[in-house]
Amino acid sequence: MDWFKSLSNVLYVDLTRKTFWVESREELFNKWLGGIGVATQLYKEEVPKDADPLSPNNSVIFAVGPLTGVYPLASKTIAVFKSPLNNYFSESHAGGRSALAIRFAGYGAIVIRGASDRPVYLVIEDGKVRFREASVLWGMRSTETVGRILREVTAGPGHRTIMRIGRAGERLVRYASVVTETYRHFGRLGLGAVFGAKKLKAVVVVGRKGFKIPDIPTYRSVYDEIHNLAVKSPAMKKYHDLGTAANVLALNTIKALPTRNFTSGDFEYAEEISGEKLAEAILARRVACAGCPTACVHIAALREPYVEEPYFYKIKFISYDHEPLYALGSNLGIGSREGFLKLLDSVEEEGLDAISTGVILAWTTEAFINGIISEKELLTKISWGDYESYIKIVRNIVTQPNEFYKYMALGVEEVAKRYGGLEYAMAFNKVEPAGYHTGPLFVISLMVGSRHSHLDAGAYSMDQELLAAKKQLPTPQEAIEKIVEEESWRQVLTSIAVCLFARGIYKPELVVKCFKPLMKEVSVEELRKLGREIWVEKQMIKYSEGFNPLEIRVPERVLKTPTPHGLIDEDYVKEALRYFNLIITLSHKLRG
Repeated sequence: MDWFKSLSNVLYVDLTRKTFWVESREELFNKWLGGIGVATQLYKEEVPKDADPLSPNNSVIFAVGPLTGVYPLASKTIAVFKSPLNNYFSESHAGGRSALAIRFAGYGAIVIRGASDRPVYLVIEDGKVRFREASVLWGMRSTETVGRILREVTAGPGHRTIMRIGRAGERLVRYASVVTETYRHFGRLGLGAVFGAKKLKAVVVVGRKGFKIPDIPTYRSVYDEIHNLAVKSPAMKKYHDLGTAANVLALNTIKALPTRNFTSGDFEYAEEISGEKLAEAILARRVACAGCPTACVHIAALREPYVEEPYFYKIKFISYDHEPLYALGSNLGIGSREGFLKLLDSVEEEGLDAISTGVILAWTTEAFINGIISEKELLTKISWGDYESYIKIVRNIVTQPNEFYKYMALGVEEVAKRYGGLEYAMAFNKVEPAGYHTGPLFVISLMVGSRHSHLDAGAYSMDQELLAAKKQLPTPQEAIEKIVEEESWRQVLTSIAVCLFARGIYKPELVVKCFKPLMKEVSVEELRKLGREIWVEKQMIKYSEGFNPLEIRVPERVLKTPTPHGLIDEDYVKEALRYFNLIITLSHKLRG
């Protein structure tokens, strides 16, 4: 099968020796499909359990899936690596053009080993890997890097992606991101810092190859069904019309929008930074990831005057969605659209994760107000909503001019342990949370999720569904079962590498149908079993690296601020964690 043969190729790149080679790993892709399933197995081969995340022993693995380049919405690349933020197995997902570029370059996965002795960027093209000198790029911000690389790399035909870091990754900020195609990111858990430790400024992939689909007539029928669901049914309408920014008013209405470091779920300026108001006032255009007809990426136009040139303006285009709107908006008390966009732009240019940065800025504001830190450490004054001071702090996080900022670069939990205010340092296993305060199921999911992400199980929706149906909370055991079941199915979706926004389209029966034109027979039962097995594999890796769910700190603030379900009962959360630990322990024993 042509489509499968090319998918099963794994490109290995050794930065230390400046060498590369390709191996056919059909056994991996046949069993684990692709995406997170294959990447998890490659991680087990590549990364020792005691590896320092910022050492050459940590490998970066990019993987795509069997539906990449085949069906609409199969647009995600899965990155797996050991996180410098919390020292465990981690993953991050990004859209843009990276998935199709990797697939049409002839690979199902790319493994990047070792570390370079000098700054480099990689050009993966036409079956070769070129190691380009990047010393002149070191110190450049994200957009500057792109412009320079585009001048050096021949355009030509094909799918092309540029995945790169800003100054934050170079300075090993533990929540630095990797930016791809300007508006998409591998944002969570510090992949940018891993790139920086490897002296890897960017990875360019150009894909010009193709593959044949075995059964074209059946394929066209399935393709049309998915495409029609994406563009004609309500399934993706929210994402096209307003994007995830539609969540701002919806969450604020039920008092679940984190505000001023989670002290409230109700932001008085929510309407000003809502998806509706942004679309009305400053939306410039929508952009789609390669292979997606939805165009959920919403881009604002920020009009800024030149300082010494009256009546002359420059236009900056900045993508936004719910998570930055919460992290750099409501959670900092910023109700100014212009102020929010200026702060987001500075975060993007430096190559920082917007969620983690916003949570750390919120802690910093509260710590300053409470007198835990002073102007001596902060090098400025700060108050809620003061976006200009926040921009100064963002730059200092990157340049790290004193000891305080060196701790700020380690994440909110580490800086709070050093300076105080741990009770309002919002982190779950050292991972700063996304923008929901919906109830106990969401909090539990952040504690037990494989990557401590809101996307692990989407449990914020579970809280909201219970609220809408006026149902009582499930027992802690039932909550865990529900969360684990959903997260297990998402392992299938991220193995075939479809966007999780399309989870309402790619239901089990349709996924089975997708494989028929590819001459691969699977059943719903087999897929669900595989999803659970991948979930167990990931948990076992973290278990071997020292992860213990019973030792995760529950931030005091989430227990003291009411949710739509009232105050979260700490005993309820702890009972859920005990049951989760029992599941993990039994899984470990069954593995021998």
